[in-house]
Amino acid sequence: MDALAHFSIPVSGLQNGPHEYEFDIDGSFFHCFPESPIKEGSVSVQLLFDKSPDMYTMNFQLEGMVKVACDRCLEEFDLPIEADEMLLAKFDEKEWEDADIVYVLRDTPKFNVAKYIYEFIVLAVPMVKTHDDADEECDPEMLKFLSENEDTGREAPDKSSPIWDALKGLQNDN
Repeated sequence: MDALAHFSIPVSGLQNGPHEYEFDIDGSFFHCFPESPIKEGSVSVQLLFDKSPDMYTMNFQLEGMVKVACDRCLEEFDLPIEADEMLLAKFDEKEWEDADIVYVLRDTPKFNVAKYIYEFIVLAVPMVKTHDDADEECDPEMLKFLSENEDTGREAPDKSSPIWDALKGLQNDN
Protein backbone atom coordinates (compact mmCIF):
# COMPACT_ATOMS: atom_id res chain seq x y z
CA MET A 1 0.00 0.00 0.00
CA ASP A 2 1.23 3.47 -0.88
CA ALA A 3 2.06 5.45 2.27
CA LEU A 4 0.97 8.67 0.56
CA ALA A 5 -2.33 7.33 -0.83
CA HIS A 6 -4.46 9.26 1.65
CA PHE A 7 -3.16 12.51 0.08
CA SER A 8 -5.10 11.71 -3.10
CA ILE A 9 -8.13 13.85 -3.87
CA PRO A 10 -10.86 11.85 -5.71
CA VAL A 11 -11.47 14.53 -8.36
CA SER A 12 -13.64 12.37 -10.65
CA GLY A 13 -16.40 12.13 -8.02
CA LEU A 14 -16.29 15.73 -6.79
CA GLN A 15 -18.90 18.31 -7.65
CA ASN A 16 -17.70 21.67 -8.94
CA GLY A 17 -17.04 24.14 -6.15
CA PRO A 18 -14.84 24.41 -3.06
CA HIS A 19 -13.93 21.42 -0.90
CA GLU A 20 -11.89 21.46 2.31
CA TYR A 21 -9.30 18.88 3.36
CA GLU A 22 -7.05 18.61 6.40
CA PHE A 23 -3.79 16.71 6.61
CA ASP A 24 -1.53 16.11 9.61
CA ILE A 25 2.10 15.68 8.64
CA ASP A 26 4.57 13.82 10.88
CA GLY A 27 7.95 12.11 10.58
CA SER A 28 6.56 9.17 8.60
CA PHE A 29 5.59 11.61 5.82
CA PHE A 30 9.17 12.89 5.47
CA HIS A 31 10.53 9.31 5.39
CA CYS A 32 8.62 8.82 2.11
CA PHE A 33 11.03 11.33 0.54
CA PRO A 34 14.49 9.73 0.99
CA GLU A 35 16.48 12.82 -0.05
CA SER A 36 14.53 15.10 2.28
CA PRO A 37 16.55 17.58 4.34
CA ILE A 38 13.77 17.30 6.95
CA LYS A 39 13.44 14.03 8.85
CA GLU A 40 11.03 14.97 11.66
CA GLY A 41 8.25 17.47 12.10
CA SER A 42 4.63 18.11 12.86
CA VAL A 43 2.74 20.27 10.36
CA SER A 44 -0.97 20.87 9.98
CA VAL A 45 -2.14 21.45 6.40
CA GLN A 46 -5.47 23.03 5.46
CA LEU A 47 -6.33 22.61 1.78
CA LEU A 48 -9.10 24.49 0.02
CA PHE A 49 -9.62 22.58 -3.22
CA ASP A 50 -11.82 24.47 -5.70
CA LYS A 51 -12.93 22.37 -8.65
CA SER A 52 -14.18 24.10 -11.79
CA PRO A 53 -14.89 22.70 -15.28
CA ASP A 54 -11.54 23.87 -16.67
CA MET A 55 -9.12 23.71 -13.69
CA TYR A 56 -8.50 22.99 -10.02
CA THR A 57 -7.41 25.80 -7.72
CA MET A 58 -5.69 24.70 -4.53
CA ASN A 59 -4.87 26.94 -1.57
CA PHE A 60 -2.61 25.38 1.05
CA GLN A 61 -2.19 26.77 4.57
CA LEU A 62 0.66 25.15 6.49
CA GLU A 63 1.49 25.65 10.14
CA GLY A 64 3.67 23.66 12.49
CA MET A 65 7.28 22.84 13.23
CA VAL A 66 10.14 20.89 11.70
CA LYS A 67 13.30 19.63 13.37
CA VAL A 68 16.43 21.22 11.88
CA ALA A 69 20.07 21.76 12.87
CA CYS A 70 21.10 25.27 13.88
CA ASP A 71 23.58 26.70 11.38
CA ARG A 72 25.43 28.46 14.21
CA CYS A 73 25.81 25.82 16.94
CA LEU A 74 24.71 22.62 15.10
CA GLU A 75 22.22 21.69 17.83
CA GLU A 76 18.86 20.37 16.61
CA PHE A 77 15.80 22.42 17.45
CA ASP A 78 12.13 22.74 16.52
CA LEU A 79 11.73 25.48 13.92
CA PRO A 80 8.23 26.92 13.59
CA ILE A 81 7.04 27.25 9.99
CA GLU A 82 4.03 28.87 8.41
CA ALA A 83 3.11 29.27 4.75
CA ASP A 84 0.23 30.07 2.43
CA GLU A 85 0.69 28.64 -1.06
CA MET A 86 -1.46 28.34 -4.17
CA LEU A 87 -1.32 25.74 -6.93
CA LEU A 88 -3.32 25.54 -10.16
CA ALA A 89 -4.04 22.34 -12.06
CA LYS A 90 -5.16 22.77 -15.66
CA PHE A 91 -6.12 20.16 -18.23
CA ASP A 92 -3.93 19.11 -21.15
CA GLU A 93 -3.30 16.09 -23.42
CA LYS A 94 -0.26 15.09 -21.34
CA GLU A 95 0.83 15.55 -17.72
CA TRP A 96 3.56 18.11 -17.04
CA GLU A 97 4.45 20.98 -14.68
CA ASP A 98 5.37 24.63 -15.17
CA ALA A 99 6.16 26.87 -12.17
CA ASP A 100 2.91 27.13 -10.18
CA ILE A 101 0.77 25.31 -12.73
CA VAL A 102 0.37 21.55 -13.03
CA TYR A 103 -1.14 20.10 -16.19
CA VAL A 104 -3.15 16.90 -15.80
CA LEU A 105 -5.29 14.72 -18.02
CA ARG A 106 -8.97 15.68 -17.99
CA ASP A 107 -10.10 12.16 -17.03
CA THR A 108 -7.65 11.78 -14.10
CA PRO A 109 -9.59 10.01 -11.32
CA LYS A 110 -7.34 11.16 -8.43
CA PHE A 111 -4.96 14.03 -7.81
CA ASN A 112 -2.25 13.36 -5.21
CA VAL A 113 -1.09 16.50 -3.37
CA ALA A 114 1.65 14.89 -1.18
CA LYS A 115 4.52 16.02 -3.42
CA TYR A 116 3.29 19.62 -3.38
CA ILE A 117 2.78 19.65 0.39
CA TYR A 118 6.34 18.34 0.80
CA GLU A 119 7.73 21.05 -1.51
CA PHE A 120 5.81 23.81 0.28
CA ILE A 121 7.12 22.63 3.68
CA VAL A 122 10.72 22.53 2.46
CA LEU A 123 10.34 25.99 0.90
CA ALA A 124 8.96 27.35 4.19
CA VAL A 125 12.27 26.55 5.93
CA PRO A 126 14.60 29.59 5.74
CA MET A 127 18.02 29.30 4.09
CA VAL A 128 19.77 30.15 7.37
CA LYS A 129 18.35 28.35 10.37
CA THR A 130 19.31 29.51 13.85
CA HIS A 131 17.82 29.30 17.29
CA ASP A 132 16.88 32.97 16.87
CA ASP A 133 14.08 31.81 14.55
CA ALA A 134 12.54 29.84 17.43
CA ASP A 135 13.25 32.42 20.17
CA GLU A 136 15.74 30.04 21.78
CA GLU A 137 19.39 30.28 22.74
CA CYS A 138 22.24 28.50 20.99
CA ASP A 139 24.35 25.92 22.81
CA PRO A 140 26.56 28.05 25.13
CA GLU A 141 29.47 25.59 25.02
CA MET A 142 29.55 25.71 21.22
CA LEU A 143 29.35 29.51 21.20
CA LYS A 144 32.26 29.64 23.66
CA PHE A 145 34.27 27.28 21.44
CA LEU A 146 33.50 29.39 18.37
CA SER A 147 34.48 32.65 20.06
CA GLU A 148 37.77 31.14 21.29
CA ASN A 149 38.64 29.85 17.83
CA GLU A 150 37.36 32.77 15.83
CA ASP A 151 39.61 34.02 13.05
CA THR A 152 41.21 37.24 14.31
CA GLY A 153 41.98 38.52 10.83
CA ARG A 154 45.74 38.07 11.20
CA GLU A 155 47.72 36.47 8.42
CA ALA A 156 48.66 32.85 9.01
CA PRO A 157 52.36 32.25 9.44
CA ASP A 158 54.02 31.62 6.10
CA LYS A 159 54.83 27.94 6.05
CA SER A 160 56.65 26.62 3.04
CA SER A 161 55.16 23.63 1.29
CA PRO A 162 56.34 22.25 -2.05
CA ILE A 163 52.76 21.85 -3.29
CA TRP A 164 51.72 25.38 -2.38
CA ASP A 165 54.99 26.81 -3.70
CA ALA A 166 54.32 25.13 -7.07
CA LEU A 167 50.79 26.56 -7.14
CA LYS A 168 52.04 30.04 -6.20
CA GLY A 169 54.48 29.76 -9.10
CA LEU A 170 51.60 29.14 -11.51
CA GLN A 171 49.83 32.24 -10.29
CA ASN A 172 52.93 34.40 -10.76
CA ASP A 173 53.45 33.13 -14.34
CA ASN A 174 50.20 34.75 -15.45
